Amino acid sequence: MNNNNSKPLSETAKQFYDEKYYSSATADVRVSAHLRKLAKKLDMRTGTKVLDVACGTGNWLLAAAHEGAAPFGIDISEKAIAICRRVMSDGTFVCAGADTLPFEDRVFDLVSCLGALEHFPDIARSLREIVRVGKDDARFLLLVPNSGFLTARLGLYSGTHQTEVKEEAHTISEWEAMFREAGLTVENKWRDLHVVSWDWIAQGGIRHIPVRVMQAIMLCVWPLKWQYQVYFLCRKVNAVLANKP
Repeated sequence: MNNNNSKPLSETAKQFYDEKYYSSATADVRVSAHLRKLAKKLDMRTGTKVLDVACGTGNWLLAAAHEGAAPFGIDISEKAIAICRRVMSDGTFVCAGADTLPFEDRVFDLVSCLGALEHFPDIARSLREIVRVGKDDARFLLLVPNSGFLTARLGLYSGTHQTEVKEEAHTISEWEAMFREAGLTVENKWRDLHVVSWDWIAQGGIRHIPVRVMQAIMLCVWPLKWQYQVYFLCRKVNAVLANKP
């Protein structure tokens, strides 16, 4: 939560991400096997215009670019955007908030927001902006936290360290309702299994490995309603209705 009442949440967030979250970030941006698989799953063709909202240092956009996509990114952190520009010099990257995207209407083939929507000051407004900049036949890839996450329901998980700024989890059905309100319909949804990797399991040192291995196994077998994060692949409601016979 934002404990600094003297600043707007957007200013507090910008300071947090520049000075803390990305304090040790470098231009050594790597694409995980999980992101490579995700990019292939979306079957992007050469020239596909992809906008990633809250792109961070560009890991996901780099995976998309390897599939031939044209990368566009926006993030509130100047440091993260500077790294994106170094790593993908042919991309377009802008430092700004998500509630007023600096792009024209109906520009992008795919708009993504992965693990960030829950931290935005105004989620509903940001969703409307995300929908606005997508083409009529665009796809929208959203990754959000599930408040029905079993570990959280048992009182064993209270969020990430980004709660220092803001973190707003909802149930799967609540997220779907918010997407509908913004003009989206859910085409598909699936569990986030990025934890099924040695890179994630080894984080925190040897003594944490057994716990992380167990968590990775559990996330593979738990039903979707108990998952920590869930991917939603969406389309514009009007586009879906127009294609119905």
